[in-house]
Amino acid sequence: MKAIYTDPAKALEGLAKDDITIAAGGFGLCGIPENLIKALRDSGAKNLTVVSNNAGVDDFGLGWLLQTRQIKKMISSYVGENATFERQFLSGELELELTPQGTLAEKLRAGGAGIPAFFTRTAFGTVLAENKPTQVFNGKEYVMEESITTDLALVKAWKADKAGNLIFRYTSNNFNAACAKAGRVTLAEVEEIVEIGELDPHQVHIPGNYVDRLVLCDSFEKPIEQLTLAGKISVKGFSPAREWQARRISKEFKDGMYANLGIGMPTLVANYIPEDITVTLHAENGLLGVGPFPEEGRQDPDLINAGKQTITWLPGSAFFDSSESFAMVRGGHIDLSVLGAMQVSQYGDLANWMIPGAMVKGPGGAMDLVSGVKKIVIMMDHCAKDGSSKLMENCTLPLTGKNVVDMVVTDLAVFEVDAETGLTLIELAPGSTLDMIKEKTACPFKVAAGLQ
Repeated sequence: MKAIYTDPAKALEGLAKDDITIAAGGFGLCGIPENLIKALRDSGAKNLTVVSNNAGVDDFGLGWLLQTRQIKKMISSYVGENATFERQFLSGELELELTPQGTLAEKLRAGGAGIPAFFTRTAFGTVLAENKPTQVFNGKEYVMEESITTDLALVKAWKADKAGNLIFRYTSNNFNAACAKAGRVTLAEVEEIVEIGELDPHQVHIPGNYVDRLVLCDSFEKPIEQLTLAGKISVKGFSPAREWQARRISKEFKDGMYANLGIGMPTLVANYIPEDITVTLHAENGLLGVGPFPEEGRQDPDLINAGKQTITWLPGSAFFDSSESFAMVRGGHIDLSVLGAMQVSQYGDLANWMIPGAMVKGPGGAMDLVSGVKKIVIMMDHCAKDGSSKLMENCTLPLTGKNVVDMVVTDLAVFEVDAETGLTLIELAPGSTLDMIKEKTACPFKVAAGLQ
């Protein structure tokens, strides 16, 4: 029998201290241990180092601790939804250790498994791998990453039994499972506690030996970050050019593919997948078999993918935690990914996560995707807001990956990319001309037969 509390503040007694490390579960606003975070805020504990995929938003989750300046350091993957965080980081008030999303999940999982370090392809050749040991395996370079354990872990589960066994609901598994394993002491806030023996052992996600205290809560905000309903286009800047890009990219899908769509513009591509083929979409927060809600108005906070859209599952789908999600990616089990970009070089280098001194969102899952997915397609504007080309001889922004892009679809043209021979223009968008592309592209490129 585990210690059971109904007051999160009581559950934290003796644990909420200054200068400790904390792993906090959740992805975006889904599966956030919101009651425990609020109690941690009210405890006044300060100088905290928090390990979390995201940094919450300004007025929810870890955003509460940032507002009170109780966090001194974040170890995170994607922090782009929190303006308070960005201000504190850019002003030097807050320390930040950015970590690719899949690497972060694996660091927590491995830490809980007693594995002190591991090697991964993710982030090789980028600033996030600087000063880290590297090693060559089978002719490829890998980066050594040290695992993470924390003094305390705060997680959110759906159901628990009195032995501490946990079940997560839908994609609220995400980082909660890895965080639960990484904490030397783990607290789980839950919506329901049942007697020992009432949970089907086949359905348990986290065995009770990972959990120290249970907190039964009856109040959950569960806000929805973004809502996109089937047939409703809500991506900023949607236009006929965007629709053309999405339709063109959809032609790259083949029957039976497993594919991942990045945040923002790439999500539009799902609307144009041909009806005569089957494509299974992969969501980084732990779902294989993604579809939009079929009924207008249906909302479920436990199915929200940060920065993307409201999602549901299709027949034959599977739910899992974030470490499993990125094991699929790193292991080469995803066929295609569509990502946005700030810059792409003529040989396929990609930059899409940071503008030094001006904007920091974090790499999210992009570094993992470009190192493990079989084909990378970029969907972006041809030119930046100032009119400069986003296709360059060399990227000037921090890289997401080196020689990783296979195809670029801009609002003006389509390019194939070869890591050795460079760009080849293979198609013009409606209204574009070859002279226009030459004028607006800041690197050399070849032209396919028929377009010259």
